Amino acid sequence: MIDLRSDTVTRPSAAMLDAMMAAETGDDVYRDDPTVYALEVEAARLSGKAAALFFPTGTQANLVALLCHCQRGDEYIVGQQAHNYKYEAGGAAVLGSIQPQPILHAADGSLPLADVAAAIKPDDFHFARTRLLSLENTHHGKVLPLSYLEQAWTFTRERKLALHIDGARIFNAVVEQNVELEAIARYCDTLTICLSKGLGTPIGSLLCGDEAYIEQARRWRKMTGGGMRQSGILAAAGLYALKHNVARLKDDHDNAAWLGEQLSAIGVEVINQHTNMLFVKVPTEKVEALKSWMQSGDVLISVGPVTRIVTHLDVSRQDLQRLVAHWQAFLQQ
Repeated sequence: MIDLRSDTVTRPSAAMLDAMMAAETGDDVYRDDPTVYALEVEAARLSGKAAALFFPTGTQANLVALLCHCQRGDEYIVGQQAHNYKYEAGGAAVLGSIQPQPILHAADGSLPLADVAAAIKPDDFHFARTRLLSLENTHHGKVLPLSYLEQAWTFTRERKLALHIDGARIFNAVVEQNVELEAIARYCDTLTICLSKGLGTPIGSLLCGDEAYIEQARRWRKMTGGGMRQSGILAAAGLYALKHNVARLKDDHDNAAWLGEQLSAIGVEVINQHTNMLFVKVPTEKVEALKSWMQSGDVLISVGPVTRIVTHLDVSRQDLQRLVAHWQAFLQQ
């Protein structure tokens, strides 16, 4: 089966499973799991932040990030298509009484700072208090330019806002821009890192920030049900991924670019391709037929009028060649 629905479908390699089974563990709620501690130290080092905290999911890490930055009745400015606004079940509003103020993304995935400025509320009791700007990097595969991040950092300092980056695929940005993580993370107060997407672990995300912030996050993590016990087994997968699976993300980017070229050559309308994501247009009347055709060839794709295809470590160039041939056969029916 070739699964291109997302990079969340990856499975741990034999070497990663060996690292997990060999992990030294303790009780992380008591802060005595040495492997979790080692992972958090490494994430803090890579990001240039003072501390980091391990979470079971990226949704929970993003939720806790917002709960730490904002109080009840506060507001965060966020992209209309951002995950921590649109795709995480409204947790900030439902569980934190935090108001989102969504604005439209620019074509490059950034939030135009003029639009952000216009969305900041006056200091008046009629309005929610604007406390935070939340960015996403990468956003639908698009890497935010470093120059933009620097401008956003300066902007938030001037307006006394915090700046959070949902960095679920931040290492795709690192590899695409050929920089260290710290070169991106220096332009935010906090960021999340997902380990279970392109990095290939079965579970886990990290939240990075200063020490006081992470201590607050630890309390919120417990309150929201994220305190885990012998979680070093999971953290070992993260340590393995950070050591072995970052540089190889370039293979995913190259594969997505190659696939875009090949699909265009057989007549598929490619909308755009960035990092490990490819978006193609499928005629509405052909959506169901294409979905069935792909399944018949052991290919899983979330087919729709705009179809996202995501390359990852469990998909080879040979797999993609099979996909192109199968798609071409569909078009030639």
